[in-house]
Amino acid sequence: MKLYRFLSEDDTSAFCHKVTAALNKGWELCGPPTYAFDAARGVMRCGQAVTKEVEGTYTPETKLGDH
Repeated sequence: MKLYRFLSEDDTSAFCHKVTAALNKGWELCGPPTYAFDAARGVMRCGQAVTKEVEGTYTPETKLGDH
């Protein structure tokens, strides 16, 4: 099955660490990163989609972060 996750975080090194951790667990980048202003909090936010092929059958209970 193919899993999909969208990682997001404030525009700090924490975002880079989150994406790096996913890449080191075998996730692959899917498309370009996104960058948007969160007006409610007054900060810039980053996002990156990642995908991963794993064995098994997807269910809504699948823990994406465990893969």
